[in-house]
Formats: sequence, C-alpha cells, structure tokens
Amino acid sequence: MSSLLEIKNLKIFYPQKSRTIIRRKFGKPAVDEVSFILDEGEVLGIVGESGCGKSTLAKAIKGIIKFNNPYVKVTGEINFQEGINCRKDVQIIFQDPYSSLNPRHTLKTIIEEPLLYNTTFSKAEREKKISEIMEKVGLSSAKLNSYPHEFSGGQRQRIGIARALITNPKIIIADEPVSALDVSIQAQILNLLNEVRKEFNLSMIFIAHNLPVVEYISDRVIIMYEGKIVESGKTDKVIGNPVHKYTKELISSVPEYEGKKL
Repeated sequence: MSSLLEIKNLKIFYPQKSRTIIRRKFGKPAVDEVSFILDEGEVLGIVGESGCGKSTLAKAIKGIIKFNNPYVKVTGEINFQEGINCRKDVQIIFQDPYSSLNPRHTLKTIIEEPLLYNTTFSKAEREKKISEIMEKVGLSSAKLNSYPHEFSGGQRQRIGIARALITNPKIIIADEPVSALDVSIQAQILNLLNEVRKEFNLSMIFIAHNLPVVEYISDRVIIMYEGKIVESGKTDKVIGNPVHKYTKELISSVPEYEGKKL
C-alpha cells in the first residue's frame, strides 16, 4: 500500500492582533510539529476538542488557508503522491451544509462548477456526470433547478458530498461532516460516506470531536491537543487501550464508553 499524502513537521502560525497594517508577530502555533502519512484507500480520523487545530490542518492540506488569511505562516512539508493535482484530486466536505452552499445558485450550478474549472467535459458529458453522482448520493435529478434553502440539512450535506465527488478525487477531507446534523441523519451520512469511499477507492481524512463516530468510520486515528499529535495508531487500539492522559479523558467523557477501564 502506497501513501498518497505525507505531512512532515507542519507548523501553522496565525498573526497576533495588531493595530498596524503589517502583522509580523506570531503567537503560539495553531498546528505544532504535526507529521503523518495517509495511505491509499485509508480513512484517517483526526480527533480533538474545538480549537486544537483540526480544521486549520485541513485547510492547509487543501491549500486554502492563505486565501482566508494571507498573513498566516506555514512551515514544514505537505507532500502528495506524484501526479496528484491538489485542486482536482483533493476535495473537502465542510461541516455546515447551510453555509457551505451558495444560496443564489441552483443545485445543478453548485455540482457542475468543479467540472467547469477542472475538466474539459462537454455539456452533455457534464450533465451525464451530474446525473450519475446525484444517484450515488441519493438525490433526485428532478431537483437540479432547486436552491439550497429548499433542502433539509441532510440533503444539503448530500449535495456537499456530490460536489466533492464530481471530479473523481483521490482524497476527501471530511471536516466534521455530521456534527451539524440531527442524530437520526448522522448515521445515513456516515453510511453514505462509507459506501462511496469503498466504491471509488477514496482515501479520507475524517475530522471530528465525536469518538464513536470516528471509531465507526476510521482505520487509524490521530488525537490532537493544543495543536500537537499526542497519540496515534489503529483506531481500535487507541480507543481500546489509550496511553495519553488526554485520550483517556476524551474516552471517559463519552457515555458509550462508560465503564471502560482506562
């Protein structure tokens, strides 16, 4: 099994607030000396509390972090397997399906847009691809001219998944994709992600703060605390036999794991 992505000693600093236009002072790193490998077909879970650097790490991998804040300082290495085009082959499913979709665009426009920028497909080829991906994620093609506000939260997340899959990516970054959904809908979306990643042989980075969710979907898991990786390994081993104090605290705080000897 070969690796698609290798992170080496990644550090990400946000500039400290300043009254001047030029911001050159940096505080504590949001991501601090993070290193890991993502293999082909693997689901890597990243777990940690809010503010631990999970989403910052995801944005850095996708290459969009500097678009959000041009003053961010990134050091270390983010190396993709030869031939991977980060724009086309690495896609993100965002946490909030309500804010990640343009309310002024129809479903067809939202899903078609990545094809317009990343392929040379004809109109007929694009329409065929859209119909196929709609079927994969459980949406009706009759809704292609509808707008995001006309869909439920779960349906909107399915739209986000369709948009991510439309370019046939090799890596999907799922940034807390079920945390904004009702519990009854979460299982449906998790099952859908499991189905499509097996069918398309996707590698996935699954970011969450919910350990049972990560245990369900991930092959390996990384535990992050204050920007650092404090524990990593096979998911069942990390959750079944945690070593780090913070990992133990995370597990003991979950009702599903009540009574587990730590």
